[in-house]
Amino acid sequence: MMGTENFTSETGFILLGLTSNRNQCIVLFVVFLIMYLLTVLGNMLIIILVHMDAQLHTPMYFFLSHLASLDIAYVTCSLPQTLAHLLAGNGVLSLTRCMLQGSSGLFTGSTECLLLGVMAYDRYLAICNPLRYVSAMDRKHQHLLATSCWIIGGVFSMVNVVFIFRHSFCGSYYINHFMCELQFLLDLACGDVKLTKAILNGLSAFMILIPFSVILCSYSCILYSVFQMQSVAGRYKVFSTCGSHLAVVTLFYGTVISIYITPRSSSSPDKNKKIAVLYLVVTPLLNPIIYTLRNKDIHRAVIKVLKRRNFEEKP
Repeated sequence: MMGTENFTSETGFILLGLTSNRNQCIVLFVVFLIMYLLTVLGNMLIIILVHMDAQLHTPMYFFLSHLASLDIAYVTCSLPQTLAHLLAGNGVLSLTRCMLQGSSGLFTGSTECLLLGVMAYDRYLAICNPLRYVSAMDRKHQHLLATSCWIIGGVFSMVNVVFIFRHSFCGSYYINHFMCELQFLLDLACGDVKLTKAILNGLSAFMILIPFSVILCSYSCILYSVFQMQSVAGRYKVFSTCGSHLAVVTLFYGTVISIYITPRSSSSPDKNKKIAVLYLVVTPLLNPIIYTLRNKDIHRAVIKVLKRRNFEEKP
């Protein structure tokens, strides 16, 4: 037992990845590389536009720029390492790198859960309580809410690391995943981990369900207010503004809940990592697309920046 434990600790873990077929690995490498580059470029565009255009200096776009920063960090925690493994054809990862990847992914993911809840609350105040909106979402409260999301997400990640790595690892050192998620790493721990799993599952449920409940309540109030509106144009504007946020929330929370709250599938273990692709890879790419595709404020900001650049380049 001790020999196996030492071997695992020194050599690390082997990620089985999404497939063992070499041709499929190459195809996935190309697809994931394109998605990663588009995700980084799209979210960087949002951050730059919000920073440069004074008309976008509003609470909604302030939180959107934080979401864009989170998405860049979120995919960077997992995809570069996954790309390297797909290209090399193996997924060997040391214990230290596994811990860093898992904790950083959990940190950014949990922070995004909280931030999506804050963004829903922001939309609720703007639509249902417009008279209180300016005072309730002034610059001080914006920074306080955003900072709280980052701090709570960091504390949650550190608690998971402390609880998981107080166990030693023995036996199998294979992880049936394409990244080192701490939730899956706990399955390889020695001894009785029931208490640790119960505590971490409870914390995960709290971290996911509290902001999700805020989102459901906020959008219930928003829908009620929308149906009270007499103006068709007003209804369309609210739906176009909030519909994009709701689409992202549905995809992100639906997949995260299926992994971290509902029991994981033991009969089809590959199903778990395929679901993980949606919230680790697809959602960060969809965020800039959904938020910018039909957003007239973003379109105006892009045109304004391009005109300013052309004007500066003229002799």
